[in-house]
Amino acid sequence: MNNDLKIAQAAELEDISVIADKAGIDRKYLIPYGNDKAKVDLRIEEALKDRKNGKLILVTAITPTKAGEGKSTTTVGLADGLSRIGKKVMACLREPSLGPVFGLKGGAAGGGYAQIVPMESINLHFTGDMHAITTATNLIAAMLDNSIYQGNPLNIDPGQVVWKRCMDMNERTLRTITIAQGSRVNGVERTDHFVITVATEVMAILCLSEDLKDFQERIGRCIAAYTYDHKPVTVKDLGADGAAAVVMKDAINPNLVQTLEHTPAFVHGGPFANIAHGCNSIIATKTALKLADYVVTEAGFGADLGAEKFLDIKCRMAGLKPAAVVVVATIRALKMHGGVNSEDLSKENVDALLKGAANLQKHIETIQAFHVPFAVAINRFAADTPAEEEALLHWCEEKGYPAELSDGWANGGKGMEALAQRIVKITDEEESHYAPIYDVNDTIQNKIETIARTVYGAENVEFSEEALEKIKIFISNGWDRMPVCMAKTPLSLTDDPKIPGRPQGFTIHVTDLSISRGAGFIVAYTGSILTMPGLPKVPAAVAMGVDENGNSYGIF
Repeated sequence: MNNDLKIAQAAELEDISVIADKAGIDRKYLIPYGNDKAKVDLRIEEALKDRKNGKLILVTAITPTKAGEGKSTTTVGLADGLSRIGKKVMACLREPSLGPVFGLKGGAAGGGYAQIVPMESINLHFTGDMHAITTATNLIAAMLDNSIYQGNPLNIDPGQVVWKRCMDMNERTLRTITIAQGSRVNGVERTDHFVITVATEVMAILCLSEDLKDFQERIGRCIAAYTYDHKPVTVKDLGADGAAAVVMKDAINPNLVQTLEHTPAFVHGGPFANIAHGCNSIIATKTALKLADYVVTEAGFGADLGAEKFLDIKCRMAGLKPAAVVVVATIRALKMHGGVNSEDLSKENVDALLKGAANLQKHIETIQAFHVPFAVAINRFAADTPAEEEALLHWCEEKGYPAELSDGWANGGKGMEALAQRIVKITDEEESHYAPIYDVNDTIQNKIETIARTVYGAENVEFSEEALEKIKIFISNGWDRMPVCMAKTPLSLTDDPKIPGRPQGFTIHVTDLSISRGAGFIVAYTGSILTMPGLPKVPAAVAMGVDENGNSYGIF
C-alpha cells in the first residue's frame, strides 16, 4: 500500500472549473490559483442568500492518542460516501498549519484514499492564507511598537502589551523574548512573545467573520495593550484595522479544492482546537450549506475541545444548527485508553478495548448534552481483528449507540457507504434539538465550570489568583458576557496530558485568562498549555526532501 503522499501524487485531478460546476458555483465567482485550486469570491453569498440550507454534519472524535483516530480521513471519506449514494455534498475542512507538518503530528488533508487534493499544496503554502494572517498580526505588532517609539501618543504601558507576534512554525525559543535591544533607534526595549499563527486572534476572526466589513470591525475591537492607567488600547486606536483588512482582502475568500473522488471541498481557516476554537470558517460553512444538501465538516481533536467549541462558539455565533454528529473511534486508540502500550497494539485485546470504550462513552455523552443526533464511526485499521470489531459493535448496540465500521483510508467513498446511509437515515428520521450548554450571560466562572463538569467530567475547578484578577478586569470592562474558549491539552479529558481513558474525581486548574474581543470570546488557559509549540527531538522535517525528478518525499 502506498503512503498518503504517493497516493495523492498519483491522483488525476479534475480542473477546478469542473469542480466548481459540480458544486454549482458560477464561474464568474471563481478566482483560480492554477488548475487545481481556486478562491471563491464572497459576492456569491448575495446570489445564494435565498436558497435553503443543506444538512450540517460535524465529525469529531475520542481523545487523541499516538495510535491515530482519523477524523479528517473520516470527514473526507464520508463526503465521498454520500456522493457515491447520490447526494449533493461538500466537505469543509481547516487549513493545516506548518507547525505540525514539520513537527510531529503531520498534515490535515485526510489520508489513504480519503484525501483532499492537491495534498502537498494544501499542507504547505496553499493560497497564502496563513501568510496573510501572519502578516496582518505582525503588522499590528509593528504599528504598536512604532506608536510607543514615536512619542507614545496613546500612553501605552510597554509592560502591558498583550498583542503577540506570530509565525506558522513550532519555535519554542520565541515564546518569550526581548525586543529592541541595543541602540535607542531600535525602539523601546521590552519583553515580547510569539504564538503560532493558528492560535492568533486574527485567525479566529477570519473564521468567525461574516464578510470583510465584519472582519475589519472585529479586528478594530481587538485589545492590543493597556495604558499606564490600565485603559484598553484597541487595534483601531492604533489605526491598524484598515491595513489589516487590506492584507486579508484575498484570504477572506474560501478555498475550493476536491477530494480524490472529485467531491467539492472548501478548505478555509485553521485555528488549533487546544488553544483556539478549532473550526473552519463560518464563510466556507455557510456558503457550502447553500450549495449542497449535505455539508460534512470537522472540528479539531476530541469532542471535549473541537466539538464543544463548534457547538458552543461557532454554531451559536453563526446561527447554525447541526443535523448530526459523527464520533470517530479506532480500536487501536481505545486499547491505548484501556492501558495497552503502543508496541502491543497489534495484539488482540478485547478486554482493554472495552475498558478504553469508557472514553468513547464520555464523548458521546458530551454530544448528547447538546441534544444533537449522532453516530459512531469505527475507523478500521489493518491490525483490527474480527473479535475486536464485533466486541465494539456489540458494546455500541447494547448502549443504543448507532455505529458503523468505516474504511475510507483503504477504500475511499466505497468504504464509507454504510456510514453515509446511516447518516442519511438519522437526519431524515431524527430531529436535532441543538442548544449550547451554557448561557453567555452567565458568569465567567459558571461558564467554565459548566464546560469542565459537563464536557470533561471534572469534579472541581480551581482558579489561580491571576485568573481571578483577570475576571475582575473583564467584568469592569464589560467583557464577561461572551462564550468561553478553553485552552486545554488534547491528550486527556483532564488538564494533565498523561491521564488517558475516562478519569474520575479530578480538578481542572484555570491558570490564566485572556480576552479575544474581536473574535468575541474569552480564552481560559488550563494546566500548562502553550500557545507556541516546540519541535520534537526528531522533527518530521528531517525526513523531507525533493528527489531527482522534482517530486517531494517524506511529507507523510
